[in-house]
Amino acid sequence: MQAPGSILLHLDSSARTPERIKLARQLADDVGAEVTGQPCLLTALMRYPFAMEGAGAAVATMQELDREVIDKIRKLFHQLAGGHGRLHWAEPQADGPWGFARQALYADLMILGQRDADDPAAAELPSDFVSSAVLDSGRPALILPYTGAIGTVGRTVLVAWKETRTSARALSAALPWLQRAGQVHAVGFGEDVDAPLLSLQAYLRAHGVELRTHAGGPEDSDVGERLLSMAADVGADLLVMGCYGHGRTREWVLGGATRTVLASMTLPVLMSH
Repeated sequence: MQAPGSILLHLDSSARTPERIKLARQLADDVGAEVTGQPCLLTALMRYPFAMEGAGAAVATMQELDREVIDKIRKLFHQLAGGHGRLHWAEPQADGPWGFARQALYADLMILGQRDADDPAAAELPSDFVSSAVLDSGRPALILPYTGAIGTVGRTVLVAWKETRTSARALSAALPWLQRAGQVHAVGFGEDVDAPLLSLQAYLRAHGVELRTHAGGPEDSDVGERLLSMAADVGADLLVMGCYGHGRTREWVLGGATRTVLASMTLPVLMSH
């Protein structure tokens, strides 16, 4: 698997957007990727549809609020991009969050941020924006937590392994990080995990990656918490895992571990569906 050549960076007015821009710039330097900074948020009229029923002045006020937010994001992006030749600004999509997954079809990797319900900007996006972007696009996403400093990503990596398509896709997307990491760990949950972990060890060895394996215990409702706990125990700065979900009447129902990690993540997570 080649390093990502095209990255779609999600931009909004949340407090952690600067961290995402800085990481995108770092990746552009490290792997030579082209980064598209894509502002993506619900318009004020989408958030406050009652304004449509008021006077035209109310609608104009909502539209002016949108312009102010986009101008703020644009200024921040250009300030932190610093004229970097590989970081490019894109104008907002007319269909907001629903167009973001479509744009991701033309990228090797998305950079997203964990939702922080306490951030005043949280209302700019649907609560399931991150999971929907991953599940709808089928593209891998590097998701940053909303707390804690983000340093170099991928020095110590923990892979959550299960013999599924989603885990295999996440592993493939993570190979550029695994090949540069100082330590790589993998954990499996449930019964009879030894054979799959040995197979994974042999596969990664063929790619020049030495792997330490761990049996994580039963596969139950606590898997997400135990996975994050193990990431802390091994000092991981990147967690790699499949994103599990199935469609139900125009919405996605997430698997338990996926839901837990997205809600409680304490380190960057590389997910793929």
